[in-house]
Amino acid sequence: MTETLYPDFGVLLVDDEPDWLGSLTLTLETAGGINNITTCSDSRQVLSILEEKRIGLVILDLTMPYLSGEEVLAQIAERYPDTAVVILSGLNQLETAVRCMRLGAFDYCVKTDEEERIVGSVLRAIRMVEMRSEFQEVSSRLISRELSHPEAFSAIVTGDRSMLDVFAYIEAVAKSPQPLLITGESGVGKELIAQAVHRLSGCRGKLVTVNVAGLDDTVFADTLFGHVRGAFTGADQARRGMVEEASDGTLFLDEIGDLSIPSQVKLLRLLQEREYFPLGCDLPKRLKARIIVATHQSLSAKEGEGKFRRDLYYRLRTHRVQVPALRERRGDIPLLLDHFLAEAAEALGKKKPTPPKGLAQFLSTYSFPGNVRELKAMVYDAVSVHRDRMLSMESFVKAVESAQAEAGPSTAAPPKQNPFSGFDELPTFSDAAAFLVQEALARANGNQTLAARLLGISQPALSKRLKMMHS
Repeated sequence: MTETLYPDFGVLLVDDEPDWLGSLTLTLETAGGINNITTCSDSRQVLSILEEKRIGLVILDLTMPYLSGEEVLAQIAERYPDTAVVILSGLNQLETAVRCMRLGAFDYCVKTDEEERIVGSVLRAIRMVEMRSEFQEVSSRLISRELSHPEAFSAIVTGDRSMLDVFAYIEAVAKSPQPLLITGESGVGKELIAQAVHRLSGCRGKLVTVNVAGLDDTVFADTLFGHVRGAFTGADQARRGMVEEASDGTLFLDEIGDLSIPSQVKLLRLLQEREYFPLGCDLPKRLKARIIVATHQSLSAKEGEGKFRRDLYYRLRTHRVQVPALRERRGDIPLLLDHFLAEAAEALGKKKPTPPKGLAQFLSTYSFPGNVRELKAMVYDAVSVHRDRMLSMESFVKAVESAQAEAGPSTAAPPKQNPFSGFDELPTFSDAAAFLVQEALARANGNQTLAARLLGISQPALSKRLKMMHS
């Protein structure tokens, strides 16, 4: 049986010819993947059906007894303006077509048109209604900033406003059958976002993750589509591909920016036709999974360089989420620090250590090019070597200094605003230096090594400054 491409989208076929209703129903099911179809042969019953069922699209015959298609179209436009209508007619009449479009019809098709023309019109109408619904949902979520299912994001530790906006957007598009593109630097948690989307999607199947980086075209095709026995030398048994493994679930393709051009063509066809051929097989199989892709690269830049197909890029970015870097949400550092301390202690069989008072402030001065993944690694390393109740600061200081030495100046903290811009009277250099030293020592809980780090000077330079202040 053909899988339901639009499981929640009701389509109503209205025609006084039962044979045509049966033929069009079969065509939409086989060629369009649409199964949620209701048929009606009496135009007087259309409004009562719309009142009882969730119908997104009406395919309406123009010439019928009792009420004509134009009359029914006018009633639908007045009472159900969000319902799309595609008009079918036995005649190609320009004036009638224009009149129907003015009444609110989405499209006008002739019954003698090719099957592909009618199915294409229906699918475009469905997509238009879905996009309008998704836009309204996204707008509502972003305005209210309230989550209906916060538990779906329990694995993501954050209190940041931009991240909560991402969550609201995800809730709005999670049930859409269209692809979702997740972008963001390495280590920001793109896979956790994909897991949240899958949980919210309502898909009965599982989440299947494939990292496509480094896969050549043959391995990519075999991994995704599988093969039949004897497809190539060594193929002693048939193997299911990851697309089939993800049936009724979600297929998550990570590092999509590394995909070769030949593999991009195969992925584009999968998305457009919603079918694929296992290697060595002449019979196509239907795509029954939601597609999510992720990359840390700029696909628009790669497209401009000719390294990523433009048609695939625009197909993938129907829905798009940009996950902010950790340096853009520094307020999450204390929350993540506490979370990873507890997680690391449990994993290593230790009691959760108490962090130094100034640790979160110290970490906030670092740009974290490795993002949340880098912070997690720092915490696990520090917990693994700690002995006393109070966690040592030394492990973090060394990790940051080592990372900055390896990466160079690119990991330096972003430029700070001038703290004296609002002063009517400026302090002297000596007074300003003394204030800075006192504040650094207070934030470092008296730890001179950390205070020097916060000030961006060496510890001997700080000691010299302290002597001058007390002399």
